[in-house]
Amino acid sequence: MKRARVIEKEALRDRPGVFRDRWEAGGVLGDMLRTEYGGRDDVHVLAIPAGGVPVGLKVREILEAPFDLVIARKLKIPDNPEAGFGAMAYGGGKFLNEPLVAELGLDEGDVEAEAEAVELELEKRNRLFREGRPFPDLTGRTVLLVDDGLASGYTMLSALRMATDRGARSAVTAVPTAPQRTIDRLRSEADEIVCPNVRTGMFFAVADAYARWYDLQEEEVLDLLSTASNRPR
Repeated sequence: MKRARVIEKEALRDRPGVFRDRWEAGGVLGDMLRTEYGGRDDVHVLAIPAGGVPVGLKVREILEAPFDLVIARKLKIPDNPEAGFGAMAYGGGKFLNEPLVAELGLDEGDVEAEAEAVELELEKRNRLFREGRPFPDLTGRTVLLVDDGLASGYTMLSALRMATDRGARSAVTAVPTAPQRTIDRLRSEADEIVCPNVRTGMFFAVADAYARWYDLQEEEVLDLLSTASNRPR
């Protein structure tokens, strides 16, 4: 079983408000990744929309690496849509929290019904954000999976499985902030985890790592992607 190496900044451990915004967080993350991954021709940066896009674009800029998106969404618990029992990524990569599924009493039909709904949402978001382009070939590549932070980690787990299933030689989780318990959960799936702001308290919110935090809207994400690719909207 994998046991991923974890790289953090000890000076930032358990500190709130350490990043001004997502761009600064991407800069800190990119600087941590630069020594090992900068300038390599086998590295590919994949960001998870929406919040992972500015972080990933900054990482891409620092590493001078190819950039794309991995579209992933959580599988929502019936009657509690803010929580999830797993996640799926477009093009493969389903992760289920099997103990939680059993605890909730969800049967195969419940799981499949939610999976079908999420698959439709993934297809829609892939058309919106990636314009339906063919997904890059990850065979033999080192893939850096970037988001603005982790909560439960299910979405990242589905992205890791997608990258592995598509032949990535190494799948690296790269996020500015995450709770220790989620990092521990990911260590059996990721080859490496890079996270400058690890937090160990009972209560955790990604937003607490940022002085300026808001939910990115689809239009802003599309503008960022258009500017980065020099494509007209």
